[in-house]
Amino acid sequence: MSNQTAFAPILSRLKRFEWRQNIIYIAFVAVFLLFAVLLRDSGFTNPNNLMNILRQTATITVMAVAMTYVIAAAEIDLSVGSIAGLSSVVTAMSISSWGLVPGIMAGLSVGLVAGAISGGLVAWLKVPSFLVTLGMLGLLVGVARWITASAPIPIADQTYIAIFGGGQLGPVPTIFIWVTLVVGIGAIVMNKTKFGRHVRATGGNLVAAGYTGVKTARVKFIVLMLSGGGAALAGMLYAGRLQSGRFQWGTGDELSVIAAVILGGTSLFGGRGQVIGSLFGAVFIGLINNGLILMGLDVSQQQVVRGAIIILAVALSRKK
Repeated sequence: MSNQTAFAPILSRLKRFEWRQNIIYIAFVAVFLLFAVLLRDSGFTNPNNLMNILRQTATITVMAVAMTYVIAAAEIDLSVGSIAGLSSVVTAMSISSWGLVPGIMAGLSVGLVAGAISGGLVAWLKVPSFLVTLGMLGLLVGVARWITASAPIPIADQTYIAIFGGGQLGPVPTIFIWVTLVVGIGAIVMNKTKFGRHVRATGGNLVAAGYTGVKTARVKFIVLMLSGGGAALAGMLYAGRLQSGRFQWGTGDELSVIAAVILGGTSLFGGRGQVIGSLFGAVFIGLINNGLILMGLDVSQQQVVRGAIIILAVALSRKK
């Protein structure tokens, strides 16, 4: 048997391998190894540092899972960062005034209501999601600053802090449990349920999906409402981990979230959603941020690199 014949199955698999769809896994390993070598004396691979990266990217991951559905449906949500900030503020204020359970319900309601408003405008009034959520971004930041006078709202409820990101269940931080639940449920729904198929069909070909019985307007409404709910949960995790509600929590996160989703293999043009890929995309961005900090780059230089990542994500995305 010739060498060419022996390697034929391997070559065939390499030709079928979806390089662009799986680029995040290749990039993740490459960047991790690069920083591990360059920053070996700076503690990059220290377990505490790696755990810190996971904690810092947890909120991005939660938002990225919900954003995966939005982008797979060929829409966009630029309001997730501002929803997170307002949710953290409303949660903190409500806990202070009415207690734990009303505070949790109020925080989640912020995201669901904001997402429902955006979803209704997009689904039934046919307003482009880019414009709707861009307007919602500014509106919600303004509300959050207004009701707090730009001041932080402390959270003293230790039960809330323990549940929402500040505590541990045995050796496992609770924020990791939230991420595991969100990613697990998100992946199962996307890949194994009729709703997930309808989301991908809506983003892949809106007209064809409508002809096959998919209620595309309802799908768009639901994914934007879910995105709002995911952003609200992220804001509540911010509030629990950092023990306060601030309008600044989530500021600029929409860029990292979108980059994580696109790098994770979800098509910017709709029709394909990769929830697990979004998880790796979020942690990948966290690795880069952490590595840049250890290298001594300032905030402005980090923003330049993050912007370059988003450009790269768009360049690597494909329509089909």
